[in-house]
Amino acid sequence: MASPVEKLVRNYLDHLTVERGASPHTVAAYRRDLAKYVAFLAGRGIDDPAAVTEAEVAAFLAALQSPLEGRPLSVTSATRSLVAVRSLHAFAAAEGRTPENPAVGVRPPKAGRRLPKALDIAQVQALLDTPDTDTPAGLRDAALLELLYGTGGRISEILDLDVDDVTAVLAEPVAGLRLFGKGRKERLVPVGSYARKALEAWLVRGRPALAGAAVRPSPALILNSKGQRLSRQSAYGLLQKAAEAAHLGVEISPHTLRHSFATHLLDGGADVRVVQELLGHASVTTTQIYTLVTVEHLREVFLSAHPRAR
Repeated sequence: MASPVEKLVRNYLDHLTVERGASPHTVAAYRRDLAKYVAFLAGRGIDDPAAVTEAEVAAFLAALQSPLEGRPLSVTSATRSLVAVRSLHAFAAAEGRTPENPAVGVRPPKAGRRLPKALDIAQVQALLDTPDTDTPAGLRDAALLELLYGTGGRISEILDLDVDDVTAVLAEPVAGLRLFGKGRKERLVPVGSYARKALEAWLVRGRPALAGAAVRPSPALILNSKGQRLSRQSAYGLLQKAAEAAHLGVEISPHTLRHSFATHLLDGGADVRVVQELLGHASVTTTQIYTLVTVEHLREVFLSAHPRAR
């Protein structure tokens, strides 16, 4: 025999179908969500809609997102379930079956921070191999890509560099590159051999050709075809072109290489505090989002490689 809560759900689904004209897909989704809710209430010894309090609804929402209850629901799915529960109780209150809607004060979960997208090392290598270094533009693109990935710098920080800013780096391998981040906060970032070689090739064989097209000489390190400082929009475009040439199959931005820089450092064993300094983050909390990426990577490798992982 159906409990009062089960009867309420059945009546509500009929209401959705007949009076509200909801689609079969919507009704099926509500039925699945409410079946979980009924089972949750039953587990707490509740079968009467009038006995449900705000605490029960909040506990149900928490259970949906708890890893202890199997695979936790995403924020979107948990919010959808809460909407179904709210609607059920609103229907019960409107029909006079309960004195009030106990779910009205339960807020949906907030969306968490999205994990940054990072390329794997093979994808980065494919991207860095795309510029045609027999041309001035290709030498420029190679230098820009190597700097973005090799320093983890923001695109604005790299494009703001002048030629004079890199002379110390080229003269002394241990010298760091001075980047100016948000609020003009200065930090010193090491530059690896690949980025230095790409810079040298650009300055010797590429930049003079593009600088010759300028009406007025520019001190900028990275130039466009008119001999002026390359814009962010142009940098984004050349990166998209490189991604297509590398057949990555994903859309990337200059920030993707910054994310990849941080992720690969942590994968390689770098301390999160070191990565924080290299990225120029004011708080280590900002940097710790990358640790979630590496943990997820470890989980994927475990699931695919261990014979008893699944």
